Amino acid sequence: MITLSTLNAIPAIRHGFFTRAGGVSRGLFDSLNCGFGSGDAPAAVAENRARCMRRLDLPAESLVTVYQIHSPTVVTVTAPWHHSTAPKADAMVTQVPGIALGILTADCAPVLFCDPEAAVIGAAHAGWKGAFGGVLEATLAAMAALGARPERTLAAVGPHIAHRSYEVGADFRERFLEQDPAHAALFVPARREGHWLFDLGGHVEGRLIAAGVAGVQRTPHDTLSEADRFFSYRRATLQGEPDYGRGLSAIALAE
Repeated sequence: MITLSTLNAIPAIRHGFFTRAGGVSRGLFDSLNCGFGSGDAPAAVAENRARCMRRLDLPAESLVTVYQIHSPTVVTVTAPWHHSTAPKADAMVTQVPGIALGILTADCAPVLFCDPEAAVIGAAHAGWKGAFGGVLEATLAAMAALGARPERTLAAVGPHIAHRSYEVGADFRERFLEQDPAHAALFVPARREGHWLFDLGGHVEGRLIAAGVAGVQRTPHDTLSEADRFFSYRRATLQGEPDYGRGLSAIALAE
């Protein structure tokens, strides 16, 4: 489990970006796969999720995740739900202690939020599409509806695909430049002609700073190249694998 100092300094919360180690899954999902959306055995996924909650000193049923669809949709959580009834969304916020907001990723950026003064937390799934579409700003707005303020909010960005590993086509780059010409700074030429390397983490951090958060901290990891530590959709695709695991990131207010 990876933690970041910006959130470690807040005694009222628990958080963690879990690696792929320490679970019970086998094969492509070895071993801490937390995604019911994969083809893994549901019992193994349930045990893996329970293990993550034990690391946070929480019961298994405290974890809530959403059916992620790469959208800017945010859900305000007032009580835990069963994963089979999870709403379609890509971010959650709560002010209820003991609820763990969980995000599942395999290259996208998981972002955990906390306004310690208001005792409001959030969690967002920020792939390129969600970040581009405003999921981070929508999460901050939903937190504000519970009494949080961006200028008091700290954000932690977990393991995601690194700039050096994220090759995209020219059309992808043009879409970002049409939104904001300053986005050109997020791209450097790739070795392949007509292709670019995209800085997802830089895009996420830039949007958070522009939204006025008090501070942002990022992990230095690369989900694609660090195969022993993280699941990666792109790595699975490049290797011709039929499926892939999902890593969990979670945050909770202490009871």
